[in-house]
Amino acid sequence: MLRCSAAALILLSTLSAQGGYKTPPKPLVDAATAPPSPSVSVSPDRASLVLVEQESMPSIATMARPILRLAGRRIDPATHGPQRGARGTSLTLVSIADGTQRPVRVPGDADLGRPIWAADGLRFAFTNTTNDAIQLWICDVETATARQIPNVALNSTLGTPVLWLPDHRRLVCRTVASKAAPPEPTRAPTGPNVQESSGHEAPVRTYQDLLQDPHDEALFAHYMTSQLVLVDADEDNVQPIGAPALVSSVRPSPDGTHLLVNAIQRPFSYMVSTWSFPRRIAVLDLRGNEVFRVADVPLAENVPIGGVMTGPRSVQWIPTEDHTLVWAEALDGGDPRAEAPHRDRLVTHEVGASVEPGEWTRLQHRFSGARWSADGSFSLVADYDRDDRRARTFWMGPRQTDVAPRLLIDVSTQDAYGDPGMPLTRTDARGQSVLHTVGDALMMSGRGASPEGDRPFVDIWDFNGDEKTRRFHCAQGAYEQVVAVLDDDAEELLVRRESPTEPANYFAVRRDGGSRALTRFTDPIAQLTAGVNKQLLKYERADGVPLSGTLYTPPGYDGSTRLPLLVWAYPREFTRAGDAGQVRGSPHRYTRLAKTSPLLLTLAGYAVLDGASMPIVGPTKTANDTFVEQLVGNAKAAIDAVAELGIADPQRAAIAGHSYGAFMTANLLAHSDLFRAGIARSGAYNRTLTPFGFQSEERTYWEAPELYFAMSPFMHAQKVDEPLLMIHGEVDNNSGTFPIQSQRMYHAIKGNGGTARLVMLPHESHGYRAKESVLHVLAETVAWLDRWVKAPVAPASAQRGG
Repeated sequence: MLRCSAAALILLSTLSAQGGYKTPPKPLVDAATAPPSPSVSVSPDRASLVLVEQESMPSIATMARPILRLAGRRIDPATHGPQRGARGTSLTLVSIADGTQRPVRVPGDADLGRPIWAADGLRFAFTNTTNDAIQLWICDVETATARQIPNVALNSTLGTPVLWLPDHRRLVCRTVASKAAPPEPTRAPTGPNVQESSGHEAPVRTYQDLLQDPHDEALFAHYMTSQLVLVDADEDNVQPIGAPALVSSVRPSPDGTHLLVNAIQRPFSYMVSTWSFPRRIAVLDLRGNEVFRVADVPLAENVPIGGVMTGPRSVQWIPTEDHTLVWAEALDGGDPRAEAPHRDRLVTHEVGASVEPGEWTRLQHRFSGARWSADGSFSLVADYDRDDRRARTFWMGPRQTDVAPRLLIDVSTQDAYGDPGMPLTRTDARGQSVLHTVGDALMMSGRGASPEGDRPFVDIWDFNGDEKTRRFHCAQGAYEQVVAVLDDDAEELLVRRESPTEPANYFAVRRDGGSRALTRFTDPIAQLTAGVNKQLLKYERADGVPLSGTLYTPPGYDGSTRLPLLVWAYPREFTRAGDAGQVRGSPHRYTRLAKTSPLLLTLAGYAVLDGASMPIVGPTKTANDTFVEQLVGNAKAAIDAVAELGIADPQRAAIAGHSYGAFMTANLLAHSDLFRAGIARSGAYNRTLTPFGFQSEERTYWEAPELYFAMSPFMHAQKVDEPLLMIHGEVDNNSGTFPIQSQRMYHAIKGNGGTARLVMLPHESHGYRAKESVLHVLAETVAWLDRWVKAPVAPASAQRGG
């Protein structure tokens, strides 16, 4: 058993008393703060790229700007937008034809959003966020010049506020509805805040940032209400569309004559987030008049675990028709536990037609999406079987006919090796997403998982004759992925290519094998990453379940000594052992060291086993009954595998993970002696605080109390006899990982005489974004590992119980 000595307790107190943000050794600082490669946006006409440069991380001062936390949304009240993060700083246009680059002049100290393309590819919109507003800008591709649309203050509190109409000239925007001062809280309460249940089951998962009182409701209505406007990008005209409303989404019809609008309604809820509030789904004309009411969707507090709401959902336009809607409706009450021959039906309605909405087809399992061919001659409709984790895709003829559906794909979503890929799409002349076909054949893109790692591919699939032609396959020794198809006949592809020695760049690749570089991104810390070596490690659990991970070693490591080891992992559930052992990822990708990546620990002298398999195998409903035993078996297999290689020292190993990986970490310290220490970031440790299920667990606490107890490391805190570093954002808004989870786990370990350190990061959520926070996390991590793991002999101060 391990116990902190008096000297160690004094050291802990000293560390706790040291104020301010800390920084790790300089190589880690350089790696963590290096600017990322620009993100890339492809124009719908496939003639241009836009490169968006972004700063590496925001400052803690940016993260500390006042925000409101309302119904699952975090907004900046000064801008009517989301909480600010890393800024987009510049835009560059790249010609796909010849690779020429032209910078777009943008405002100084810009905070730019991603390009929003007009369907003809001749211009794009983007946002620029200032200290008090979100501006609308338009860039002309031919001249590479951008200008601000005057008198438009966008409201992006509920999502992207800008969409082009099919005429490529006008945009529908959500704008700030009122410049009035926000409602002030009352000096004294007008009464208690009351909630009441009505005798119906309401198994709601645990959410954060919920509304708390009438003042929160008033703030929500004030900031989330927007005014729809029609913006003419040629003449700068701005025309209002109807009255202000709590618009959560808007989609123009393919012919541009109607708008499909989702608008939040009262009553608001104190139990669920925005997406479960009552909504009105309606079709408006461009003046804002309602022409068709799809549904008034009630408050969704009673949706079963893993279920869906009743009534119309997933409402969308059929892209190949002018203004026809399609939506799904549950036939089983939305309850996945209910017996039903069909889970869903699809309903269609042509807006303005005299006939009522009509049923198109019924699905045995839950609807999961639909795509249409460009000419409207067929569609692909998908459903998903939650119990068996299977996805199916059906060919469907035109909706006006009675042609029977034809099953095209039926695969396990957990079988990476058997994945046939997903159909590729393109943007048509009206800005609609349609299937990319070559003649009558589909283009299918997949990751190409294999025992040697991922090798992405593109197939041309003539499903009528069930013949596949491989159009593209990732080269051996590299990692290549098709980003876009650059012409209708798939003669040229846009490929993102990287290798262990070359960072990712973009190439136009022809069918004959020729290619030309469109970008030349470099790694600013290449001198640090060049010496980091990696290898795909495959091994087996004691019960024969195959496992894998990628082992990284520090720059300059020659194999003459054994290294201290960090194992980084995240548990995942599988119904079949064969699926659990499949290799996911590629050993041929460039090693990018950034932010809080565990790979940065190679620069501090550690071997890192990244992505170590932690499968929990068993039937969907009961796999977690052996969670702890399987977890320990996975970890032991990993330790044995690295010991056999002779690279890492199994007596100097640490376990670490984020979120569910943090939960894993605490469990392994409580139920095994495989690791000398652990690092748990943003975790949940007491499952009674997530009583209506968690991760893929569908049983509630009241249905399986013994399981919740057995899986909660909080209940076994007295057995955590290795040092545990816990890190958590003070305003974590992820479902289930309330900050109190780490606080209570720390108190439990401390109260039982264990060794722990708790680091709470101001203004940080589930992931950590501010530069100061990221560097502090790295400093804490290196210090913890150096103190408890790196030495060949365990520190005497770590002994509990003498």
